[in-house]
Amino acid sequence: MKKIFFLTFIVIAIPSLLIILLDKEIVKKIKFGIYSNKTIKVKRLEKNEIQNVPIEEYVIGVVAGEMPASFDVEALKAQAVASRTYALKHSNVNNKDYDVVDSTTNQVYLDYDDMKKKWQGNYEENLEKVKKAVLETKGEVILYNNDLIDALFFSTSNGYTENSNDVFSGNEPYLRSVDSHWDKAESPVFNSTNKVSKKEFLFNLGLDTNSEINIQNINKTNTGRVKDLTINGKTFESSKIRTAFNLKSTSFTIKIEGENVIFNVNGFGHGVGMSQYGANGMSKEGFSYDKILKHYYKDCEIKKLI
Repeated sequence: MKKIFFLTFIVIAIPSLLIILLDKEIVKKIKFGIYSNKTIKVKRLEKNEIQNVPIEEYVIGVVAGEMPASFDVEALKAQAVASRTYALKHSNVNNKDYDVVDSTTNQVYLDYDDMKKKWQGNYEENLEKVKKAVLETKGEVILYNNDLIDALFFSTSNGYTENSNDVFSGNEPYLRSVDSHWDKAESPVFNSTNKVSKKEFLFNLGLDTNSEINIQNINKTNTGRVKDLTINGKTFESSKIRTAFNLKSTSFTIKIEGENVIFNVNGFGHGVGMSQYGANGMSKEGFSYDKILKHYYKDCEIKKLI
């Protein structure tokens, strides 16, 4: 009886194991579902409605909304794979009736009417270019240990990307600080300046507007972004300063000149994950989209879902 059971196990188990070993895509199909049927539930804020958008059509809309169509196609491909990964990672996990919103809260998504308004006379040309980038990466996602990553991205670094734990609560091993020197030459918003009066500065931070300004204990990350600082005895997170004065990033210096406070800022965005202008700079130097993604998302692999 034991012999019969053992032979039966061999007959059933061995072919199954061989199939899994020979076709690892089966594992991903089991894990992530049938990809071709996937839709993303998008909350359209202006229209105040939820739309079910096929995944690849959604990715077209996000690439159109998040990255200039003038960018090199390899950068657009990198954006497509990152945006597809982000959408799938965030789908069916928030216990709401939608997966993502169509704004920077998640990813900016444009439908075809939005694209026509944005691109006007360049609509057909830009749409064809974006569709090409999405089609040529269809179904491709970024995995770390066979799990979808949180594929964060932003506009422009200060020369380096940031460790996730220095900006957000999570400490993801694939969101590590890397060189992104391309941004300085590529991005029109690498440098920016904000100037406010002393009184406005103090008022926006809820401090006594009649007091002098005393800035101390400026704590920075290894990449030069401000983590927190003390102003007139009160400690502020850098995100609070960025919001209060509409700064493009937390990589800033503060200088007092006469009756004004001047912020000199480097970069645009939170700094974690893929720099979009950095990706374009890499593309111009001949890097393919997969090399771009593996530079910004450490120790990850790109796989195609079926």
